[in-house]
Amino acid sequence: MPFSSLGLHDRLVQGVRAAGFDAPTPIQLQSIPRIVEGKDLVAIAQTGTGKTAAFMLPMLHKFSLSKNRDRAVRGLVLTPTRELAKQIEDAVTSLGRFTNIGALSVYGGVSMENQIQRLRRGVDIVIATPGRLLDHLQRRTVSLENVEVLVLDEADRMFDMGFINDVREIVQHTPQSRQTLLFSATMPESIRQLTQSIQKNPERVQIGVPTHPAPTVTQRFYAVRQANKLELLAHVIEQERMKSVLVFARTKRGADRISRWLERKKFSTAAIHSNRTQAQRQQALAGFGQRRFRILVATDIAARGIDVQRISHVINFDTPVEPEDYIHRIGRTGRASLTGEAITFVSDDERKYARRIEQLMGKRIALAGYPGFVAADKEVFSGPIRHRNRPHGHNRDQRERRQLLKGGRKGKPQDPHGKASRGRQQDNDAIVEREERHGMHIYAQSKQCRQTTKSDWMALLVDGDTTRRKVKRKFKKLFAGLRRP
Repeated sequence: MPFSSLGLHDRLVQGVRAAGFDAPTPIQLQSIPRIVEGKDLVAIAQTGTGKTAAFMLPMLHKFSLSKNRDRAVRGLVLTPTRELAKQIEDAVTSLGRFTNIGALSVYGGVSMENQIQRLRRGVDIVIATPGRLLDHLQRRTVSLENVEVLVLDEADRMFDMGFINDVREIVQHTPQSRQTLLFSATMPESIRQLTQSIQKNPERVQIGVPTHPAPTVTQRFYAVRQANKLELLAHVIEQERMKSVLVFARTKRGADRISRWLERKKFSTAAIHSNRTQAQRQQALAGFGQRRFRILVATDIAARGIDVQRISHVINFDTPVEPEDYIHRIGRTGRASLTGEAITFVSDDERKYARRIEQLMGKRIALAGYPGFVAADKEVFSGPIRHRNRPHGHNRDQRERRQLLKGGRKGKPQDPHGKASRGRQQDNDAIVEREERHGMHIYAQSKQCRQTTKSDWMALLVDGDTTRRKVKRKFKKLFAGLRRP
């Protein structure tokens, strides 16, 4: 069935064809006619099924039929991440290229003044993250009194990120006569309660099973020691000749650590997480989309904010704690009816998370070692090596510091790039930060510490004991006259 059969405006059909879309996806086929009729809607579908066009095309259709002379905000889309807000704005620009409808994405991390100036000139549709939109509402730089269509995109993710109260406050600034659309990949109880409070007799559309990933994604799970994950990551990428890989880490620091390791292995890599500036995040996404970067390392903030075409593989370096996050992560591949592969590394400590994924999907996970992979018998790289290894962990570091303060240790220091111990290794970045806080670097300090002989130590002990006795006698004389009779 072509888009022209859905009752859309001719200019929108022309824009859809120019964007390269021929037929609507199942979620679009079921959602667009209901939205065009003016009904509230709850739509549940996996990521990568075309939800953005499902709510944006009928909104553009409605605004194309009537002119907005005052250029007031008539459409509002709330999203959890700035990347998703920018991608929806790009979709409006692409689909509505033959209309005069203007859209603006509003999010943090960039100049608010530029957004204020753009809002003053007038826009038809605002795509915003809740926090930055509330800032504009408090400054009264945007008005939502004329909003006709309100869309909550990735509603479950906004709840997970703690935006639900912000969403409720924003909804209060919109007219009660609005049309409210809610799109999500899952439907937890909190979202059901939200729909009852902000929607009027909504119709429900569901494509597939919310707890199941798209059938176009092949899933594989591999058991591996935590210390060998970096080696396995490089081995898998080389062995399978992956072209476009999205690697998910649990923490921001972990993402940077993985990125440095891959760069050390001569892979073109970029990292994206909340500590990166908006310019850095956009540059990483653009470079990954244009294939200038073969690998993009990201935290879960990008699980629903990345819409890059033809991602061949998703690798979960860390098994996600929440099973729903696993569904959203692997949903970055196998999009738009294309096939993709998802690989998950599972350490001994992460087996409990794998069992949660099993329970969510309702099927057993085959967990085995990666065929042909043998871990090297050496320390796994954990960041830039700036000084010697610590074979025995933190206690060894403390002993070295005490010995250096006492006058150094005999013999030459170990080779900074020597063979590492098999014991517990400290993160090099953490060691550097700790030494900087103490105002001392081991090698710099070792050059300044003089070598003290045994006779020097004996003299110091004798002098110290004599000094203590003299001070004690002086204090006794000083306080003798202060005693009560």
